[in-house]
Amino acid sequence: MKSLKDRWSLVTGASRGVGSQVSEGLAQLGSNLVLHSRELAHTQALAAKLAALGVRVVTVSGELSDEAQVDAMLDAALRQAGRVDILYNNAAIMTPWRENPWDTPAEDFRKSFEVNVISLARICHRLVPLMLARKWGRVINLTSGIMNQPNLTAYAISKAAVDKFVRDFVPLLAGSGVQMNLLDPGWLRTDLGGPKAPNDPTSVLPGALVPALLDNGESGRFFRAQDYAGLTLPQALEKALLK
Repeated sequence: MKSLKDRWSLVTGASRGVGSQVSEGLAQLGSNLVLHSRELAHTQALAAKLAALGVRVVTVSGELSDEAQVDAMLDAALRQAGRVDILYNNAAIMTPWRENPWDTPAEDFRKSFEVNVISLARICHRLVPLMLARKWGRVINLTSGIMNQPNLTAYAISKAAVDKFVRDFVPLLAGSGVQMNLLDPGWLRTDLGGPKAPNDPTSVLPGALVPALLDNGESGRFFRAQDYAGLTLPQALEKALLK
């Protein structure tokens, strides 16, 4: 099994759901963790659990809809960890279901883009140049397979914007040692996915770890975590290479 020993991973929205699962999976592979949440108290229990696995863990906080707080969070992450080698832009908000999609208010779009797109881009713009200077890095931006749901259009088009952001950077990252890809965790029973979702949050592993572990120089790929559900991590990596 591949090891991430001595790497530092930043996971946004780490306190629960996908973020918590990914953080634990990374720690089991030896990665040190920077856990982000809105409030430091939200990741306190997870930090203790992961530290017991023998990795270093630091916590940072910040509201991702606030540009100044995003910058302060990144300052704190780099100050405490020294660097970020692996970035999971996991945090996102889901705007309300609008029974009449034509009545979707402009505020839904503003909130969704501020958190799901603008903060994600700001984090990448800060950390990816540092990865490029070190000639190694992995960026995993969470997206969604949502489609044909105009009732959730503000959320859906924010995720489409994330897809476009990642794919536009493919030529720039080619041959750099830094890979940026997309991860769709699937419809999960989380605060964002709701109680009627078909998949348990644990099913995001091992698939969610695949784009952090591949070393094929590829960027711009869309990974579906549910494609690897039920596999071991080595099996998932083999499947990903075969695509």
